Amino acid sequence: MSSATAPSLIATAHVPLAVQIRGDLVEGVHYGSVAATDSDGGLLWEVGDASALFYPRSALKPLQAVALVRAGLELPQELLALAAASHSGAPVHREGTLRILARHGLDVSALENTLDLPYGAAEREAWLRSGGHADRVCQNCSGKHAAMAAVCTLNGWEVSGYLDPGHPLQRLVADVVAELTGDEITEWTTDGCGTPLPAVTLAGMARAYGRLARAGAHDGASGAEAIVARAMAAYPEMVAGEGRDVTRLMRLLPGAVAKDGFEGVQLVGLADGRAVAVKISDGGDRARMPVTVRALAALGVPEAGTDGALAPLAAAPVLGGGRPVGVLTALEDPFPEA
Repeated sequence: MSSATAPSLIATAHVPLAVQIRGDLVEGVHYGSVAATDSDGGLLWEVGDASALFYPRSALKPLQAVALVRAGLELPQELLALAAASHSGAPVHREGTLRILARHGLDVSALENTLDLPYGAAEREAWLRSGGHADRVCQNCSGKHAAMAAVCTLNGWEVSGYLDPGHPLQRLVADVVAELTGDEITEWTTDGCGTPLPAVTLAGMARAYGRLARAGAHDGASGAEAIVARAMAAYPEMVAGEGRDVTRLMRLLPGAVAKDGFEGVQLVGLADGRAVAVKISDGGDRARMPVTVRALAALGVPEAGTDGALAPLAAAPVLGGGRPVGVLTALEDPFPEA
């Protein structure tokens, strides 16, 4: 693509957020933007550009799950968490997807997501050793797709074609995403798994996650936001998988709603309604969690402090010859003091 036709999004005012240091030199720099919102969804602060449009990728799944619950989806908490997941493809995830389908009289033929191997490295190796191959149930979005197909049966909608942007299911999802983010949705594309994908703002996504987490923390709340948030918080291993940083973060932050997305996206909603949204501009996954922990520290979250429970997620060793010779870490300067 020539510079003359490059999308205007390239001009987003991202700033340096993280560095990789090897020896005594900075080896790499990751740019990006961060938005932090208060308990009412207002912008507390931003680093870079919180209002530029971006694609939330799989971080959109909890919002999609809210739409599904509003449309009548009722599942045990562990299966609803799977509906909001980018799972690792462990047996519990694959079996959960099949359970969602079976509860609604469906089978694998109803799924319209892409074929793939399990996302988790250990899960993928075990699957291949057992003679497995790429299929729709292994693909990390299969829980969401099973739930989408299930909602079609509940509402008398055609299951075939549920990914079409004009399908009643996808029109409902679009309305819910606009409501929860407060963004006007004008730009659309298609996500890797085939679902329609809107462009939203970091501030809007943070606002939505804060709303979910706050609803889940209130015992008396019974709406779809609360139902989805409680399921995710109760079963973080279904949202991602064992050994995954998102699962670990939710276990260490009671009541938090957290979800990652391809291309360097991370969202975290806190039980008090505050939230952070992170986008690493080069899509580098390695910088996603260090920047997120630094953002949480700037919000004054105790677990994100230097000696807090999240400290192991705040930096990653850089190896040389199998031993640490540097570190990947978030920068301090761009963020406000807690």
